[in-house]
Amino acid sequence: MVELACMYGRYGYRRIAALLRWEGWKVNHKRVERLWREAGLKVPQKQPKKRRLWFNDGSCIRLRAERPNHVWSYDFVADITTGGRPFRILTVIDEFTHECLALPVARKFPAHDIQGILAELFVEKGVPEHIRSDNGPEFVAKEIKDWLPKLGVKTLYIEPGSPWENGYNESFNGKLRYDLLDGEIFDTLLEAKMIVERWRKEYNTRRPHSSLGQLPPAPEAWILEPKTRPMPLMGSTNWAYGVR
Repeated sequence: MVELACMYGRYGYRRIAALLRWEGWKVNHKRVERLWREAGLKVPQKQPKKRRLWFNDGSCIRLRAERPNHVWSYDFVADITTGGRPFRILTVIDEFTHECLALPVARKFPAHDIQGILAELFVEKGVPEHIRSDNGPEFVAKEIKDWLPKLGVKTLYIEPGSPWENGYNESFNGKLRYDLLDGEIFDTLLEAKMIVERWRKEYNTRRPHSSLGQLPPAPEAWILEPKTRPMPLMGSTNWAYGVR
């Protein structure tokens, strides 16, 4: 659905549902509408004109992830603790493996904090070739824009009001809200940090992913053949490890 929304930016969920059925998916427009809204997709009233023959940073059509660490993307999800105090979650994913690389939780995310989070990920996972985001003030801060090119990271900024151009991250944010945030009440920020991080590990190592053949996205959890027994709990070694 996200791929088709990227290809046909002026199509709504009904046309996308029809295309999915033509491709063999057994799905009706009501289910597509629900998933469409969860992913934050919409057809804008006006869409900027674009050139077809040249790269335009910020377009998922012109740059699709082809390997691990090729394209990362990051975005924010908001929620509140008891008493109505807001907090934010920074979602960082690898668009090729679909692994959630980080889900830090904080009341605010100044640019230098985001820089520190990315620096830790670069050391642990390697430096990506591209990183995709919207034009939020934290992502376009001079501190970030000057620092990333020095490491060889190219920034991809989506067009304002065009969430489908960051479709993989929008889809992940919908799963985070649907699977976790809509069903949890957080009394403190510390509680939110612990529960969100626990969900991230479960998402990476246990949650089946349809686009990965019902395997979890984290490399250490990839298996050769699905077993007939129930999926093991996190930390179990009863996996048949192999290459995806």
